[in-house]
Formats: sequence, C-alpha cells, structure tokens
Amino acid sequence: MFIAPTELPDDRATLQAILRAALAEIERLQFQLAGLKRNRFGRRSEKLNDETLQRATEDLEQSVAEKMAALEATAKPLAAKTKPPPPSRAQSPNGAPPKRNRGALPAHLPRVEVIVDIEDKACTCCGGLLHQIGEDQAEMLDYIPAQFRVRVIRRPRYGCRVCENAVVQAPAPDRPIDGGMATEALVAQVLIGKYCDHLPLYRQSQIFARQAINLDRSTLCSWVGRACWWLVPLHELMLSTVLSSPKVFADDTTLPVLDPGNGRTKTGRLWCYAVDNRPWCGPGHPAAAYVYSEDRKGEHVKTHLRGFRGLLQVDGYAGFGGLAGQADDGPWLVFCWAHVRRKFYDIHVATKSPLAAEALRRIAELYEIEAETRGTPADNRRSVRQQRSRPLVEAMHIWLTGQLERVSGRSTMAQAIRYALNHWKGLVLYLNDGRLEMDTNTVERAMRSVALGRKNALFAGADSGGRHWAIVATLIHTAKLNDVDPLAWLTDVLERIVAGDTKQHELATLLPWNWKAGKTVTVEAPSSA
Repeated sequence: MFIAPTELPDDRATLQAILRAALAEIERLQFQLAGLKRNRFGRRSEKLNDETLQRATEDLEQSVAEKMAALEATAKPLAAKTKPPPPSRAQSPNGAPPKRNRGALPAHLPRVEVIVDIEDKACTCCGGLLHQIGEDQAEMLDYIPAQFRVRVIRRPRYGCRVCENAVVQAPAPDRPIDGGMATEALVAQVLIGKYCDHLPLYRQSQIFARQAINLDRSTLCSWVGRACWWLVPLHELMLSTVLSSPKVFADDTTLPVLDPGNGRTKTGRLWCYAVDNRPWCGPGHPAAAYVYSEDRKGEHVKTHLRGFRGLLQVDGYAGFGGLAGQADDGPWLVFCWAHVRRKFYDIHVATKSPLAAEALRRIAELYEIEAETRGTPADNRRSVRQQRSRPLVEAMHIWLTGQLERVSGRSTMAQAIRYALNHWKGLVLYLNDGRLEMDTNTVERAMRSVALGRKNALFAGADSGGRHWAIVATLIHTAKLNDVDPLAWLTDVLERIVAGDTKQHELATLLPWNWKAGKTVTVEAPSSA
C-alpha cells in the first residue's frame, strides 16, 4: 500500500520513484473499483454466450411476433377482397418469408391425422359427384402434458386342489424405495428435475400438486437419497474411468452448504475431472466426474488423484501444484491460457491499458491458430503449433519479460505478467503435444450446470447433499456429453440395478456410451433378420 510522504524530497530520482509508486497505487485502486462496479452492475463474463444472448432477445422477438400477427390479421380481409393469385410460398405482410423452423419433424414421434374435408361433395357447376384428385398435407407439432399413471402389480397366488397345502406365488419385484410408491421412472424424473433442469424439490412438489398428487418435499428428499445409494457404484466407476485417461482436465467451484447450529452456510467444493478427446480425434468417450469436499484443502486433490501419472490441465490453484512435487512420476501440470488472458482482460476493461491490449492481441493470434486445427489429428495439431504458434509464444515471452522491467512491480499489470511467467513452463507444454488444449474450458463448461443449480437451490442442505449433487451431476452430464437422453438412460439404469439384472462386475455395460451402443444393436437386430 502506497503511503504519501509528509514532505517531498528535492532529489529528482526520488521524486520519480514516489510518482511511479503513486501511479501504480492509483492503477490498482482503479482496477479494484472497476471490478466491484462490474460485479455489482455489469456483465459477469467477458462476452454474452449464446444462451444469455438468446434470453436477452426473447422479449424483442416476442414483440415483433405480436406486431406481425396484428399485420397479418389486418391483411387477411384485404386479401379476400382483392383475391390475389396464390403465392408460391408463404409470406408475411411485408413480403418477406416468415421465420420458421425448417426441416421435417422427427420420424419417431407418433402421428395423429386430422382430416379437414368439405361438407358438400357435389360440383357447384353441374351437380356431379366430386372425386379426390390429390391432397395437401402439413405437419404441426402438438403437445400432450406429462401424465402420471398408476402401475398396478398383480401377483396371482396358486394352490393345489389335491394337497391344499402348497401355495405358489411369484416373489414381489424389488423397488427402488422399499415400501415406496415411486417407480424407477418417477425417481429418475425427480433426479433429472433437480440436477439437470435445476428445479428444487419444493418446486417439483408444487408441480405434482397441480395434478392432484400430493408429495411432500421430505418424501422427494428420501427418494433422492435412496436413489443415490443405488447409484454410488456407477459414480465410482465413472470417476475411475475418467482418471484412467492419460490426459484429464480438473477444476473446482464453490457449493454453499447449510451449517447447522451456526445460522449460516459454509463453503463446500465440487471438484470436476473431465476428459474429452474429440478435438484431436482421439479414442475414448467424453465424460465428467464430480467429487464433493467440505473445503478446498490440497489434501482432497491428492486423495482424488492418488496414482494418476498423466497430463493434468488445470488453473493456477496452488493445491494442484503440490501434486507435481509428490514424486518424480507425478502428473505433468498443464496450465490454462484463458486464465492468463482473463487477467489482462480485466486490466484492459478497468484502465484501457495499451499494454493489456497488446497482450490480448498476441493471445488472440494463438487462439486463431487453434481454431483452424480443432478437430484434426494430434500429429497435425502439433506440427502446426511448432511451425506457427511456437514463434509467437517465444516472442511473447521476450515481450512480457521486457515489459515487467518497465512497469511498477506493485501494479496489477506486473501481477498479471508475473502470473504468466510463473506458469510459463506449463503454458507452453501444449506446443509439444497435439492432445493438449490451450485452456481448461472443457472442464469449465462442465461447471456451468452446477452454477445454474446452485443459483436456484441457493445451498445444499448438508454435506451429504453435496455428495448427492456430485453423484447425480456426474451421471447426467456424462450422458449429455455422449448424446444420451438422461431420463431414459437413468430410468433403465435404476431398473437394472434395482432388479439385480446387472451385477457389480457388469456395471461397465451401463456406462452411457456402452448403453447407447447396446440400444442401437437391439433396435437394428430385427431389421437385419
């Protein structure tokens, strides 16, 4: 912190040093003030993502649609009087084609035909009988509200007329909730509602009540807890599958947890370990596994990653740094260029610094190269990086080192430069390995659903709630990454596990990609015969 001297010295060099320190302090305070204003009044991210932009324009599009409907309603009577020739395609009153979704509706949806026919089939000219010469057909998407139904399980009892002592009856099927009324499908729907659609259980209870089904929130809580007990082995298998990959992304986020007795919440953590080799056409399947901990101590990371010896792409959290020092064969830490960029971006937003703008320009050049090679094999990515990215990275290192000597050591610019240089060894590893990414955006995208759920639920009720969150979020997000319907998959998984059809050593068949492949084979089998 800069403290102004009570008396200014006459020495010019000393005055310049005091001035530089004062300017650095002013810059630091401006940076903090801009950050507080942005957090309080401004956008929370560097740019609007597609979802945010769509939400922002929804009301405008609705207003346009309302005005267009009024114009069309006004134009219809005029069109009936003038009887213009039928247009080749539908047009709005201003002559432009209306905005509509293009393409046929999915073939798997059931079709309900509605025939709109004329009442009188006699010719208006001669009175003869009209015959059909063709028809026009149009499809509209309809909606039937979700319905509950009661599954009645009947188990006939059989007796012998001869001995009258033997009574035979099929055993009662296992239920996901002992003595409960919920089927696996209903339990899966509650899980999807809470952890995928971000509907807290009290809201789901209100939705059920609209169909005259009264389910207490405590009942739904019991269903979630028992379902998580069934799903623990599958969660552990997914986590071990992710950590068996030679390259893993890692990150963590906060999860407020109710702290009984203190009248407030404490800050738990959700750790996410993700793998996605699609950008370099690699083997395996995308997956994300979450683990809950009560705090952010580095010992949790060491426990989660015990035995991991691959490439670990992370941010600058010091807890990950302790892993590399455990042993010579520990994980290689690969750091994130997005975090480096973010520090220069914050400075540029706050102070319009030309140095920050230059740093952003240099980093943008690297990302442009990455965009060109995304989706190509690892060898090609490495070759392009060696030829085009390495000279830019080496030039940037020289530039950053030179700028660090020019700026005040206590300024935010110096802090951003030192952050980049201190992590430089891990930042440049991607140049030598086409499997690596420039950043950890893969795992940060996996954290978005957690942030949405956290916003709606406000907090987890206990540490056990945090563990439940990790279990179900792992299953749902991994299913979505593999283009598997989470509800259909989770329902089938619960049915197989509860019924004992899938044993412990067969759990791998329930992983989303294996389940999807099995379903595809089952569907195609009849046609091949």
